[in-house]
Amino acid sequence: MRTVHVLTTGGTIEKIYSETRGSVENLESKIERYLKRLRLPDTRVDVSHLMNKDSLEMTESDRHFVLAAVEAKLAGRNPIVITHGTDTMVDTGRFLKAHLPELRIPIVLTGAMTPLGFEETDGLQNLTEALFATRLLPPGVWIVMHGQFFPVDQVRKDRELAQFVAES
Repeated sequence: MRTVHVLTTGGTIEKIYSETRGSVENLESKIERYLKRLRLPDTRVDVSHLMNKDSLEMTESDRHFVLAAVEAKLAGRNPIVITHGTDTMVDTGRFLKAHLPELRIPIVLTGAMTPLGFEETDGLQNLTEALFATRLLPPGVWIVMHGQFFPVDQVRKDRELAQFVAES
């Protein structure tokens, strides 16, 4: 049985529509709802909820907190998936890469453009792909979204296309 650590930070992948406020918000973690939909017969998913923030609200202190959580999981040499808001996902990934120069595992960041519960949500697809990517990708920090993977230092979010693209 393999183990994959999933660290959650919030972002759209964890947002829900609040009827009382009429807005989409980070209120509580939703990752377990995604994981219940998946069949992972040979994989144990260890979930750690770090925070539940829109990534535009993440601070340098928050990134240090994510780094500390990643460092705590590295001893087991199991891959790590980090769910994160897409607006600053690359920033956090590059921060991790700069502070973890000799990785022996893949660290995969993923998220969603549309929240769970909306008809066109991409969160389940992206989480599934991220978990699968931990089997295939070499050590390093990666972004996995929409059937694609990118080294974190060679990607950017294209807001017009609502997707990640290779950075030239």
